[in-house]
Formats: sequence, structure tokens, C-alpha cells
Amino acid sequence: MENLVIEKIKTVYDPEIPVDVYELGLIYQIEVSPDQKEVQILMTLTSPNCPSAEEIPVEIEQKVKTIEGVETVRVKLTFEPPWDKDMMSEEAQLELGFL
Repeated sequence: MENLVIEKIKTVYDPEIPVDVYELGLIYQIEVSPDQKEVQILMTLTSPNCPSAEEIPVEIEQKVKTIEGVETVRVKLTFEPPWDKDMMSEEAQLELGFL
């Protein structure tokens, strides 16, 4: 089930960066309840002042809710630890020219 959640999250992009939020390293934790009806996601943003702070968590919630059987999705924002480019996947770093 967690893989399905990750697949859905990978369809959400930060509008300012051409990489999905999962590869950017913005997803800190994914918890799926034992009955697989509830998903909790702990995430951050590239900056506390991110102009997409309202949209990205809502988009993640909407996409994960499309998984069959999922009834509740909770996306919680945190800024601890603060995001930094080292949290990006190697693929994202390559795409953005950091490697």
C-alpha cells in the first residue's frame, strides 16, 4: 500500500521546480493504518515561505484519496528538520544540475 501512496505522491510537483515532491525529499514519513483506510503523511516544503504551501498538501491529499479503500488522508506540514537540497534523490539532483 505504501508503494501506491508513493506513486500518487510522485504525481505532485512543486510548481517552481520541475521535480516531484517525493524525489525532492519533501516527504518525511508515510503511515498507513493496519486496515489501510487511513494514510498519514508528514512532509515539509522547500521553504517556510513557499508560495505553494496551501496547494501542495491539498493536492497530495486529493491524489492519495483516489486509492481504492483509502477513506482518510491527513497531510501534516513540519519544518523540523528544515529541508535542504541534500534530501533530494540522486535523480532529482541530476535533473536540477546539482550533481
